[in-house]
Amino acid sequence: MGHIREQASVLALTAQTVGEWHKTASLIEEARGALRIVEGKAGDIDWLDRSTVEALGSSVTEELVDRYVELIGEQARRGVRLVTVLDDGYPENLRHVFNRPPFLFVRGSLEPVDDLAFAIVGTRSASEDGLRQARRLATEFANREITVVSGLARGIDGAAHEAALAADGRTIAVFGTGIDRVYPSEHENLARRILRRGAHVSQFWPETPPTRFTFPMRNVVTSGMALGTVVVEAHGRSGARLQARICLEHGKRLFLVRSLVLQEPWARKFAEHPATMVIDSVDEVVEAASTLTAPLPAQLTLG
Repeated sequence: MGHIREQASVLALTAQTVGEWHKTASLIEEARGALRIVEGKAGDIDWLDRSTVEALGSSVTEELVDRYVELIGEQARRGVRLVTVLDDGYPENLRHVFNRPPFLFVRGSLEPVDDLAFAIVGTRSASEDGLRQARRLATEFANREITVVSGLARGIDGAAHEAALAADGRTIAVFGTGIDRVYPSEHENLARRILRRGAHVSQFWPETPPTRFTFPMRNVVTSGMALGTVVVEAHGRSGARLQARICLEHGKRLFLVRSLVLQEPWARKFAEHPATMVIDSVDEVVEAASTLTAPLPAQLTLG
């Protein structure tokens, strides 16, 4: 029960810090526990802002923690488990990005092999050529036992998930909603099949609907869980372009399909970044992955 109350305390602290979840994640880790904050036992750590810690801890009641203990139990009975930044099961790639969420709800399995993962993303209104390239990339990743991470959206995302499954590979769907909602609804069958060879992941409360705020937050997790992001096809206002920017802010490698760079001004600008590679084949991504050591600092202002 102690571990569940620790997890429930993470949820309770997060609920009290809307809009600053990544700061909450850092605070919980620095305090070496959420219960320490809730119980007023973290003030002995002199390199924390004591007043901030005390105010946050005092805002959480025992009844609130109890409520989240019940939520964790309800989700567990439905095959969903909670993973927090304090848990060993928190995805290792995600743990190292500055704006990681304090917790994830997970349905399905996250495995150690998922540390070798790349995100494939792109526009919902994909061309036939874009869909073909997404399928080719995901198939080749699966053949090399590389996990495909994407956002379950229409277009490029769905094609990447489908191809990874067809090649008997692992794939992870990062939800832009709560884990109890599949969006778009026509991907419910795809979502069920993903659970046979991967997982659903959400950083939101289970019943959270899709909003204009949740999808950009989803991009953070999609980038964070991968070693790098491949953008196949995306216009200048798409979520995939936003993820490309987040990927570089994370110090990860960004891969842009050459046709995208030829067609889109934003992609040509991003291609100038030292952590970006313009690719013609998945072999180039795999070769680059073998040289990954530490994150690269941002060296270019991206608009």
